[in-house]
Amino acid sequence: MWGGTPARNMVAPGVKNLPADIVSGKFLPKTETIDPKTTKNIRWVAKLGSQAYGSPVVAGGRVYVGTNNEAPRDPAQTGDRGVLMCFDEKTGDFLWQLVIPKVGAGKVSDWEYVGLCASVAIEGDKGYVVTNRGELVCFDVNGMKNGNQGPFMDEAKFSSQDGKPVTVTDKCADILWVTDIRTEMGIFPHNVSSCSPVIVGDKIFMATSNGVDWSHLNIPAPFAPGLVCVDKHTGKVIGEDVTEVSKRALHASWSSPTFAVVKGVPTVVWGGGDGFCYGFDLEPVKDKDGTPVLKELFRYDADPPEYRAKNGQPLKYATHDGPSEIIATVVVDKGRAYMVIGQDPEHGDGIGQISCIDVSARGNLSGKPVWTNKNIGRSISTPSVYDGMVFQAEYKGDIHCYDAETGKEIWVYQTNSRIWSSTLVADGKLYVGTEDGELVTLKASRDKVLLGKPEFFTPIYCTPVAANDTLFVATHSHLFAVSAK
Repeated sequence: MWGGTPARNMVAPGVKNLPADIVSGKFLPKTETIDPKTTKNIRWVAKLGSQAYGSPVVAGGRVYVGTNNEAPRDPAQTGDRGVLMCFDEKTGDFLWQLVIPKVGAGKVSDWEYVGLCASVAIEGDKGYVVTNRGELVCFDVNGMKNGNQGPFMDEAKFSSQDGKPVTVTDKCADILWVTDIRTEMGIFPHNVSSCSPVIVGDKIFMATSNGVDWSHLNIPAPFAPGLVCVDKHTGKVIGEDVTEVSKRALHASWSSPTFAVVKGVPTVVWGGGDGFCYGFDLEPVKDKDGTPVLKELFRYDADPPEYRAKNGQPLKYATHDGPSEIIATVVVDKGRAYMVIGQDPEHGDGIGQISCIDVSARGNLSGKPVWTNKNIGRSISTPSVYDGMVFQAEYKGDIHCYDAETGKEIWVYQTNSRIWSSTLVADGKLYVGTEDGELVTLKASRDKVLLGKPEFFTPIYCTPVAANDTLFVATHSHLFAVSAK
């Protein structure tokens, strides 16, 4: 899953022998195919669409990545779509795809050509993904190769758009069930639905992406939940947050939920679209009306008071000095949660903050974190907590290293490029992709040591992932398997 484990820490333990000398290769003339003779330490390359934001997930010998449909694998399904592609981990062979039509609301709820922005969660022979339409889909990891497993049997209708017929082949996804969270819960996603679900026992937790409308001033669904709990076997919604996060939404609730057992208490930790970090009990409870709701354990305002108001007057959102939501995923490590605030990159630069809180605290934390550091701008990048350090990228392009215990900044590395990608620690190295297409590689240590900046020539908005001594790098247009083997 996104982050490797439910704690979401961007660290890949056990991975070894990742090469530092990487050459991504050159295109064959008049094609989008990379000539393998021009690469170095690249095992295979697979073509994606023209934009990719759904970071790769590796599980069970397969690699899953979210992209768009600008390089259709099925010539009968063309046009703007969200696409989940599945590849063979060893060879890069295309196995199957899930093609998802658009909502039809344009940029306000399903932005054109951004495709599928979520990462999957895989458990055994089943996978779960939040589509660009705000649905939660359960699928068979084998696709249609082993037949249509059911109980959902209408994959052709699911993928059809404008009444155009779709032929289901063994290169298509096998959907097991679909829950239309957007329609069922009255959600108004802002720009796109984007969340990577977390599986805990028989439950799945997912954010809804509920937010503002095109004006950025109105909230069409202020009482809709920002976070829901779903039965993983049936897709039935069995719990929802009642924090009123949607009433306070600054933009949208895009952050993916996290899970950890802290001092014996199973806790779901989530960053809201209002800039607060929330903690919930694992088991939903009934409210006075009999509705199953998520029991709130704590909340922490990740925005300092001076970002919220000045001279007694609220500061406007999307201004340099104003408040921000939590877009990146909150990471839990050793009973502490680490988080940053940020905004949609279209809002530009602005002030930020990284916080560390004690997850075991109960009741309202009242703005008393373990530590904070304001020497960072807005960020949509999830941190990596490793060997007493916190590695954190910011949108402006700087990579920070903090002491995990005190929050003191140890070093800053300037990439001179925008960063959407999150940090990854693997094989003693720190990897970060940049908008300029560089895979910045530093030593994961208290000494600032640059190991390399291999060029991939296309923006890297996805986060690199490492598994089985291989680094998987998704650029806007291609997926690379980087390996010394």
